[in-house]
Amino acid sequence: MAGRSKYDNPFEEGGADEVNPFADQAKRGGSSAQSSYSGGAFYTTQSQRPSAPPSTRLSPLPPEPADFYNDFATPVDIPMDTNKDMKTREKELLAKEAELNRREKEIKRREDAAARAGIVLEEKNWPPFFPIIHNDIGNEIPVHLQRTLYVAFASLLGLVLCLFWNIICVTAAWAKGSGPKIWFLAIIYFILGCPGAYYLWYRPLYRAMRNESALKFGWFFLFYLVHIAFCVYAAVSPSILFVGKSLTGILPAISLIGDSVIVGIFYFIGFGLFCLESLLSMWVIQRVYLYFRGSGKEAEMRREAARGAARAAF
Repeated sequence: MAGRSKYDNPFEEGGADEVNPFADQAKRGGSSAQSSYSGGAFYTTQSQRPSAPPSTRLSPLPPEPADFYNDFATPVDIPMDTNKDMKTREKELLAKEAELNRREKEIKRREDAAARAGIVLEEKNWPPFFPIIHNDIGNEIPVHLQRTLYVAFASLLGLVLCLFWNIICVTAAWAKGSGPKIWFLAIIYFILGCPGAYYLWYRPLYRAMRNESALKFGWFFLFYLVHIAFCVYAAVSPSILFVGKSLTGILPAISLIGDSVIVGIFYFIGFGLFCLESLLSMWVIQRVYLYFRGSGKEAEMRREAARGAARAAF
């Protein structure tokens, strides 16, 4: 290759003496339609070359930040509260703490004043699933009086059971044609009897045993005697004061068993419940009266009654 310098690029497209088989024919020096390079047995020439695809150029991507791939980049600083905000919050917390302390002292002062006056705050705690009354015999009643009060509480629950069963029996009698009047009377007995028993004789007995109050004992005896009289009357259920079939006594049971055996059996069960309630109530009033006399509460109540009469006279 004469005339070529030793510094010439051997891959540069040169003159007519060297032909690049990979270059376009338009760029070659010759005018022949087919290349003189055969390329061996696996090289075939085409009469027409496929047209080049249209050039589709995408817009360049925006430049990435300098520390895009830097895992140890400086973390972003989150602005914290200023010293002024911290001091403000501290003052608010101190003010709330002082207010809570003041309320606690006020509540403590009221509790102490109530304790000195003999007033006990009663929190509703029975039944546990739906508290409606206060009853804490194990913690508030002396040990030697707990058994008697437990039996008195059982008599209260027994009265509730008797009046509820009375509603069921009277409903069955109404279904057999006894009329709706006895059913409404049974509902009235239940609505008035259950809360009346608690407020009129059980709660006075509870407070009397807790505070050793003679006047509370007197209140209990008065209304508990009424309770016993009602239970005895309901066990017999004569048609004197109330409509006879509105209470499950022995007389309505005998009269109904001929018309309907099932209703008559229901009334006999109610009769048995009222008899048990009467016997249990008699035992309670006997035990309470024995304690009342043995502890000297009878003499104390008499003195209180005499003082009250003297004050009323003057």
